Amino acid sequence: MDMNAPAEGKYFDGKSARQLPVTVTLETRHNTSVLVIQSDNTSEEIWPLAELREVREQARAEGIVLSLGQDGIARLILLEANAAQIVRDNAPNLGKVVVKKSKWRQLVVWSTGAVASVVVIMFVILPALSNQLATMIPIEREVALGDVSMNQIHRFLGGSDENDLACENPEGLLALQKMTKRMVGTTEIPYDLKVQVFDHEMINAFAVPGGQVVLFEGLLDAARSPEEVAGVLGHEIGHVVNRDPMRLTLRSAGSVGILGMVFGDFAGGFMALALTEKLISAQYAQGAESGADEFAHQLMADANLPSASFAMFFRTLKEEHGGQTGLMSHLASHPNLDGRAAAAVAADVIGEQAYEPVLTPQEWRALRNICK
Repeated sequence: MDMNAPAEGKYFDGKSARQLPVTVTLETRHNTSVLVIQSDNTSEEIWPLAELREVREQARAEGIVLSLGQDGIARLILLEANAAQIVRDNAPNLGKVVVKKSKWRQLVVWSTGAVASVVVIMFVILPALSNQLATMIPIEREVALGDVSMNQIHRFLGGSDENDLACENPEGLLALQKMTKRMVGTTEIPYDLKVQVFDHEMINAFAVPGGQVVLFEGLLDAARSPEEVAGVLGHEIGHVVNRDPMRLTLRSAGSVGILGMVFGDFAGGFMALALTEKLISAQYAQGAESGADEFAHQLMADANLPSASFAMFFRTLKEEHGGQTGLMSHLASHPNLDGRAAAAVAADVIGEQAYEPVLTPQEWRALRNICK
């Protein structure tokens, strides 16, 4: 296809489904390069090269499909590879896209609506749905999910297998069992409660679905008395009984899935990592935290232990570790810490009365050395 030699093509006028065989030449008219489209059945069509746009068709290996302007509905198909190359070499705006102001307004409106929809789903629908589903999932399935989550947490914290972070000093384990038994008392718990200590400096404790509670060695080191640890343990047991870890897992999985659909494939490793971090640094809704606190207060009252110790632990953390960031500061930076500490003091039924410590001094030392 030179300046005068015609090339064969197919033409669709955009008004009917008819396919017209045409001849196309590249000419200069009024100092403008144009394609001249001629057919036996239609009048001559003039398409300036500067206004040509290429219409991408994945199924077409050769040739080129053209429109007149980016909004034109007529189509010209040049099947010859040589003709297609000449057009590509001479048409300056084949891939140019011009967004009109009206299109920009539509784009802004649609984008705003899409963002609003995602926000409503993540912060309104998902929490409500997670709360409902958490009560419907059978206990045995929740326990299985907790086992999978615990394996992920081991790897997240640097463990090589599922048991190498668990502290197993026999005397320390006996002290931990005694504390757990004293705190649970006659309370009915729908799980086979499993409490363990991880060999990690993090000042933290968390619960996973299915009745598993983990205390970190860093928490034991930061506590000044076994009753302070008992208060934290009671709080995590409260989360377990209220199935808060299950709600958090369902909500987080839904959120990560939605973000994956919006921004790309976040499934697999990223989702596992995100859910693991969520469980370790679990920050439940204010109502869930208050409910777990009240549960801990009641457990301590039933065990004849001062819930004021629970408040003392958080005050100590705030004084000594409140400046830290990240997972290390999770307990120290918990929201409304002063108010929750005041609530623990107000719920104390022991006061200045004598009480039987949750652990003897020797057992307390054994618990603090459980990872040694």
